Amino acid sequence: MDIDILNDPIAANDKGEDVYLKDIWPTQAEIEEVVGSSISSEMFSERYADVFTGDERWRSLPTPEGNTFEWDDASTYVRKGPYFDGMPAEPDPVNDISGARVLLKLGDSVTTDHISPAGNIKADSPAGLYLAGHGIERRDFNSYGSRRGNHEVMIRGTFANIRLRNQIAPVPRVASRATSRRPTRPSPPSTTPLSRTPTVASPGRARG
Repeated sequence: MDIDILNDPIAANDKGEDVYLKDIWPTQAEIEEVVGSSISSEMFSERYADVFTGDERWRSLPTPEGNTFEWDDASTYVRKGPYFDGMPAEPDPVNDISGARVLLKLGDSVTTDHISPAGNIKADSPAGLYLAGHGIERRDFNSYGSRRGNHEVMIRGTFANIRLRNQIAPVPRVASRATSRRPTRPSPPSTTPLSRTPTVASPGRARG
């Protein structure tokens, strides 16, 4: 756009006179008149009266019965997370972290979009290899956002944003793809458990 639409003419009328945006822009009263004459509450109540009924295809889908969700162990989209399995009624006290090693050293401005991305799943990523191992074709990988209901995918997708670099990897690489190992050995993905040694992620400034 190379004109100032608020101050420059945007066209000319049949008499060759300049026409400005303010000449054709409707007033608030004109807008309210059009809305009031063309939209009614009955339109919405009629349109959404059977919104939970669905069409024939929706109603023909097989549905389990019962008061709780029926988990499908074969699903790669929605899986029951193990977070509450074996959780005691009283949580263990919080202890100091000692002897930890740095798993990730990151730059500035790290956000949740870096930590848990929503974009495409690469075929050679830990999440991609997991899906391939469960018989999912590459074209059906979809995205991290669509598979957030599967903790197995999201664990493997942690720090998988392609713009996030792990500065302690031998060659800075996508953070989820490599970390540093002592003594010097091939660098495993940072989502692979290395030992019982506690680990920490060290972001830079302006994180959130």
